[in-house]
Amino acid sequence: MRLLIVEDDSLLGAGLRSSLGKAGFDVTWVRDGQSALAALATEPFLAMVLDIGLPGLNGLDVLQKLRDSGNVLPVLMLTARDATHDKVNCLDIGADDFLVKTTDMEELIARLRALIRRSGRSGRYSAGDLTLDVDAHTASQNGTPVDLSKREFDILRMLMEGSGRVITRQHLEQTIFGNDHHMDSNALEVHIHNLRNKIGAKTLKTVRGVGYTIAGSTS
Repeated sequence: MRLLIVEDDSLLGAGLRSSLGKAGFDVTWVRDGQSALAALATEPFLAMVLDIGLPGLNGLDVLQKLRDSGNVLPVLMLTARDATHDKVNCLDIGADDFLVKTTDMEELIARLRALIRRSGRSGRYSAGDLTLDVDAHTASQNGTPVDLSKREFDILRMLMEGSGRVITRQHLEQTIFGNDHHMDSNALEVHIHNLRNKIGAKTLKTVRGVGYTIAGSTS
């Protein structure tokens, strides 16, 4: 489940990324409002955890711009501010939930899952005869289970979350491998090759010079 965290505090941001990652979320972490808007414009997410006190464009401005654009992405405001008027202001602008930063992580995770359920979004994707269930960590084709390695599953999930868009090689490498400097230069191609052998070349397509796509994927 793709999740965007917008938090400028390094320790808190790293802690959120680690804990939410262990809970099964695929986390993208940015530290300012402009970066949040850029990420939202280019990547699909199921929900966003948004701090109010951000450098430059603050969290309320990000939320306002998001809602003004018609984006209904579930947003949970996570902030040190705990006054009632702060909560009311966030909810009036369009936040779906509000928690203070002293909140227990288990409660944060539970609320995020509830927001995603209520939004009608899910961790289940399909493309033709191919189905991917992120929560169960399973894939099947024509009802037959497809045995995938962790990296193959992660790549397939990213492509299917893209809803038919082309996902660039650079974005796949950065998200899947991160800052792993020991990664072979052709590691992504190897995983793509193995994945294509399992699900078929008609399903996983290469767009030369750009990246890869799963045709017709939906959530």
